[in-house]
Amino acid sequence: MKKIFFTLVLFVNTIFVYGQNQDTIKNEFERTSDFYNKLIANSTPEVSLLTLFFTNMPKGGDLHHHYSGTIYTETYLKWVKRKKWKIDKCSLKIVKDDSSDGCELISVDDLMKNDELYRRLLTLWSDKDYSNHFHNQPPPDQNFFNTFGYFGAVSNEYMDEGLKILKKRAINENVQYIETMLSSVGVSSRKFPNKESIIDSLLSASTQKEVDNILKSIDLHYNKDKGFNNQITDFVNYLEKIHQGIDDENFTMRYQSYCVRVMDPLEVYTDLLAAYRASNSSNLIVGVNIVAPENNHIALRDYSLHMMMYNYLSRKYPNVGRALHAGELTLGMVRPENLTFHIQEALHIAKAKRIGHGIDIPYEKNSIELLKHLKNNAVVEINLTSNEFILGVKGTEHPYEIYSKYDIPIVISTDDSGVSRNNLSNEYVLLASRYQPSYKEIKKYVYNSILYSFLSDDQKETQKKRLDKKFQQFEKLISDFSTNMN
Repeated sequence: MKKIFFTLVLFVNTIFVYGQNQDTIKNEFERTSDFYNKLIANSTPEVSLLTLFFTNMPKGGDLHHHYSGTIYTETYLKWVKRKKWKIDKCSLKIVKDDSSDGCELISVDDLMKNDELYRRLLTLWSDKDYSNHFHNQPPPDQNFFNTFGYFGAVSNEYMDEGLKILKKRAINENVQYIETMLSSVGVSSRKFPNKESIIDSLLSASTQKEVDNILKSIDLHYNKDKGFNNQITDFVNYLEKIHQGIDDENFTMRYQSYCVRVMDPLEVYTDLLAAYRASNSSNLIVGVNIVAPENNHIALRDYSLHMMMYNYLSRKYPNVGRALHAGELTLGMVRPENLTFHIQEALHIAKAKRIGHGIDIPYEKNSIELLKHLKNNAVVEINLTSNEFILGVKGTEHPYEIYSKYDIPIVISTDDSGVSRNNLSNEYVLLASRYQPSYKEIKKYVYNSILYSFLSDDQKETQKKRLDKKFQQFEKLISDFSTNMN
């Protein structure tokens, strides 16, 4: 009888303590929310305190993330020095040998001694100082995409070290998961037989069935191409090698491969096929994307064709995640008719699960119906800094509030933080200071970055539990901090 009595007492005490803990957690959430609301309550938000708040806040994952565009220029210069390569003093581009077009070649050390030249290089290899002083400069979107032509020669040289840099930076910033667009597989269609004929056939195809038949014939060729398949195997093996030591109890990284949408259609498909096959054979490669300027004339001409390529491959490899840059366009950048269908085709034809940018949604044909479909079938990756710089879209011009008010799933991401010299915390600062979402909404976006990742369900659950603990610690920290602030 005594045993039953003590068991009952222990049970009651456990329930009481659990109830107290839940009340404590609830109160800490409410105090954190109240503190955040005070920071955004005025017409001029308290940006420095918001920066402190979001730097400390767990941010889950960064899902729209380009590896090469996230490494800072200073790191790339260290790698150039290590390779003993030179910098062309006139163009400020990397030179791997001593060949010169007449301009002086200088070492990285000599570059660093010339502060004026070094600062000019920073403005070419990144977006640094673009807006805060006058200098001869190309249009913003061109400046952004040009940067990859400067550091591209060295960007793949020390990927193992680069991944460790990104991991360390993420942990310092309370980011526990990154899904980075690492690299294309590196295959080529250059030696494909009857290449020009295949390209002509692809460009003249107008239906999914016609495209499917051409792609099947291309597949048959690559199935027998040992070089093609060996390159996929080498890519996967290399990735597994450089990934060693990245995942631990605090951090996880996964990868997307991609194609470049400004190439000829056979090369685009060759890259896509290789990316899908690599992803299908490796648990580390969780998705496939399509990159490069969406307003490029080839990208515009072949957009629907690219979406049909995705459609074909999505049926062959249904378990490969599909995230697409779509709708990274605005009025004046392209003709009005180019604004009417990009997100729509990414969703309905390519079957994308995540839409990167999604800026042209107000211009899309049947946009209300499109929003309904988005709400139930995909998530939008919001990149505020990138959208402001490349497209000139910010404030109420940005469709964030359309997505938010219609309850479309949203994730906040960085895009190319090395080029923009930015981080995920500041993306949340911009979000909060411009649009004043509630703390509850902010928290939902963070959890979305795990929920809508391309991780397995078991991995998502592990990440969610990790995030739960981090938010409990954060809300206690801010609760105590706000009490002391008062």
